[in-house]
Order: sequence, then structure tokens, then C-alpha cells
Amino acid sequence: MLIPIGPVIVFGSSNFPLAFSVAGGDTASALATGNPVVVKAHSGHPGTSELVATAIRRAVTACSLPAGVFSMLHGAGKVIGVALVRHPLARAVGFTGSREAGRALFDAAAARLEPIPVFAEMSSLNPIFVLPEAMCGQTAKIAEGLRASVTLGVGQFCTKPGLVFGLQDAGFDQFQKAVGQLFEAAAPATMLHGGICESYHQGLARASGTSGVKLLARSKENPDARKTHGEPVIVCTDAKNFRKHPELAEEVFGPFAVLVSGQTMAELENIAEHLEGQLTATVHGTPGDLQQAKRLLQILERKAGRLLINGFPTGVEVCPAMKHGGPYPATTDARFTSVGTAALYRFVRPICYQNFPASLLPGALKDENPLNLWRLVNGRLAKDAVKAGSADA
Repeated sequence: MLIPIGPVIVFGSSNFPLAFSVAGGDTASALATGNPVVVKAHSGHPGTSELVATAIRRAVTACSLPAGVFSMLHGAGKVIGVALVRHPLARAVGFTGSREAGRALFDAAAARLEPIPVFAEMSSLNPIFVLPEAMCGQTAKIAEGLRASVTLGVGQFCTKPGLVFGLQDAGFDQFQKAVGQLFEAAAPATMLHGGICESYHQGLARASGTSGVKLLARSKENPDARKTHGEPVIVCTDAKNFRKHPELAEEVFGPFAVLVSGQTMAELENIAEHLEGQLTATVHGTPGDLQQAKRLLQILERKAGRLLINGFPTGVEVCPAMKHGGPYPATTDARFTSVGTAALYRFVRPICYQNFPASLLPGALKDENPLNLWRLVNGRLAKDAVKAGSADA
């Protein structure tokens, strides 16, 4: 059976004060599987964190749970966060944030006398590949979908597409023009806090100032620094220059994307082969396009946790099929998801009870199934009692 892994340290994310923070998926998954939780609140929204933590503490009292099942701390991540990860009673870590911070926690956990797992979601550019027939036949639709996806939540979704690839031809020129017009018309909007806004503009300056990169479009409306505005921006370059400047494959967290043109399908496949691990990867194409893109799809299977055809990756659904994770550096463990019902498996471990007397077995494993659970008995799901002395016993 699966049993709780033990106290889980959860780090609130900066970009999702609710869904990936104090009462987010990490906390819910840990509590649902029977683990106590200690949250390190994010400094970007301490008030929201305190309000949510108060609601959880009231729920703990109302449900007559032990007072220590949930607690929260404020403070500097490099001090409080690392101390929590190193605490000898900590058994797992859930984190959503930057690669630098996630890697620091991962290294701290690995350096313990007794290492513990760190489930860190860190960075992703969520590349989109637009194939030639789709580029020509669905220009307006794909351009509008791209604009909406890049600017959703002021580009602060971890699944925001930051790289868009296509083959240089007349269709690509039309697509580029359509995207540019849409980005120019998109208005700046308030980012979650000053730190994110500052980091966005630093990343924007770094990427747009790279040699061989041209500004395709910037919002015609000037951002208001007093409102921590992030303005939509899209730049363009060619595949040769993209390969020459690996910094273009670094995440810029905000409403920004890089449009890259290649000369051949083989060139795009080569770029895909050298991309880092991603949360998502998307291909837009007609049935004819997709037949020609089988190798590209095979490459992307190795690079991403979620593959999309003719869609956009922003947003996730809490459901059994959801995979919100991917090869490093998207996450520290590609086998797990932080969204969806499978997120529960991060905070449990299997244990086998061999030759136990019936009186000592947990209720979930007793022959008579007193908890009325669905159980796998010799590979078959059943709720039936197991008869003593039978082949199933």
C-alpha cells in the first residue's frame, strides 16, 4: 500500500498567489495523502499568504486535526527556505519558481545526511512549431491564439510560449506581419509585484539587445512604471542566429516571445534536439504537415511533459490526464506532475507487508476490506473480500 512520506516543505510561488502557493496543489496533495505541511510564504504576497493560512488553520481546527498538521513561515528564502529543507524531519519539498532558487533547494536536499526528494518546477519556454501548410492556411487564427497565450496573465503563466518556430517562406512573412499587428495593439498590464516587473524588463533588454535579433512589435501603449506594467513585445531572428546565441533560449518571464525562422525542416529538428527540457511543446499543422513532422514529434516527446497539436499551452486542468512537469530544467523529476490527481504520488511511498498476521495488517490490506476500497488483487481491481486460503489471499 502507499503511505505518507512525512512532513512536506512547500514554497509559495510568486506568479500564482493561490493555485501554486499556500493552499495550492502542493499543499493540497501533501495534506490529502496524510502529510503535515510547512509553507514558506512568498515575499511578493505576504498578506494574501497570511489570509489563506488563517483559513487553513481554521479548517484544521474545525476538522479536529492535530494543530501541527499545517504551519507557515515568512522570511528570506535563502535563510528560512534552506533551513527548512535541511531540517532532519523534512521528508519532501514542493517548489515553483526560478531555476536558481529551485536548484539551490535541490542541492541542499541532496547534500543532507539523509537526502530527500525535491519536486521543483523551475523554467520553461514552451516552444511552438508552426508547420508550412498551417502557417499559410490558418495565419490569422494561429496569430491571435499566440497573442492571447503570450499575454494571458501578463505572460506570468509557467506554460507561456516564449519560442515560436517556422519555415521561412511567404506564409511565414504573412504570419509575422499578423503577429506584429496583434502585439502592437495589445495593452500593457500590471504584473504581480515589482520584483517580477523588474526582472521582466531586465530579461527583455537582454534578449532584444542580442546581436541579430530584430524588434518585430511592441505595444503602442507605453507602460506605466507606477503600476508595474509589463508591455507585450515580440522579436524575431533566424535559426542560425538562434543557435549562435544560447541566451535566446533562456526564459523571459512576462509577455514576451521570440519568433525564429528556419530554412528547412531538418534545421528545425536540429533546434528541437538541442532544446532543454520543457513543460510543454506544441505543433500546429494540417494532417499533411503532421505526416511530415513525425521525427519532430518524436524529438519533442523526449523534451516535454505535455505535447499539444493545434492548441496553446497556457493553463492547466486538474484532471487525471494532466501532466505538469517535464525533463530538467522544467522540473527536477520528470516522472511526476504538480497538477492533476497524479500529483498525489509525489508525497507517498509504497510499503509491502509480507507474512503479516491478519490482526496486524492495516485496514486497507485486510482480507475482508473493511474500508470498502478498490484494490488491486492479483492485478484485478476489486472491492470483494479476499477469502482466506484462496489463491488471492
